[in-house]
Amino acid sequence: MKPRLASLRPSAAGPEEDSHWLVVSDLMATLMMIFLFLAVLHMAQVERTHLVETEVRATAAESRQAIYQALEDEFREDLPRWRAELVKPTLTLRFREPDVLFDRSSARIKPEFEAILRDFLPRYLAQLSGFKDVIREIRIEGHTSSEWSADTAPLQAYFLNMELSQQRTQAVLRFAYGLEGLEDATWFRDRVAAVGLSSSRLVHDPDGAEDPEASRRVEFSVLTDFESRLLEPIKLDPTASQPQTAPKIGATAAPRGGAG
Repeated sequence: MKPRLASLRPSAAGPEEDSHWLVVSDLMATLMMIFLFLAVLHMAQVERTHLVETEVRATAAESRQAIYQALEDEFREDLPRWRAELVKPTLTLRFREPDVLFDRSSARIKPEFEAILRDFLPRYLAQLSGFKDVIREIRIEGHTSSEWSADTAPLQAYFLNMELSQQRTQAVLRFAYGLEGLEDATWFRDRVAAVGLSSSRLVHDPDGAEDPEASRRVEFSVLTDFESRLLEPIKLDPTASQPQTAPKIGATAAPRGGAG
């Protein structure tokens, strides 16, 4: 009988094992709560990031529309006589009459284009000054055809036209700084860039062939800070229902022997 009685006694290690499993259970419950909290926090972060991106895109669209409308209202009647056009998607004002701009293979601004720039530039900057908080760059672009002299290899013609287009945009920028009031426009100097693009962005006719005349042009483009604002770190306030974002922005001597 003694062996049987001994077998009926509870094991001395029983309470310790029960306590061990209780600790493990509590630990697992705590870990589950932590993981759940992290998941909820991540979901909130994703949602708030999406809200910020949506707001930035909406604000950018509003700003670009406001800039376009300001330029359209200002220059609507001038564009036909300047033989120019305003391109809404890129906020580009394009002077597309090469015979008015420069002589072939020359970086000297023609008198007719000087008269246009003298009228255009002060008014252009006056309209853009109210949007300087959202403008990242004002780009003066020079474009050429792919043509050069007949005995010039295509790659050599590309680099010769690159040099020519750069000289032309620099000539336009120098002319701008010679106008009254523009030399002191610090915000303009901080944002303007004169870029010669050679024949990298040719204009083609309906059949897909290069249109040399249309390819020779000067463009003024506005680049906004949309991309940089999207890359800014998002500041989250745990007590707020909405993410903290930035306030909405309101209107506040050339190579010789070539073509170009």
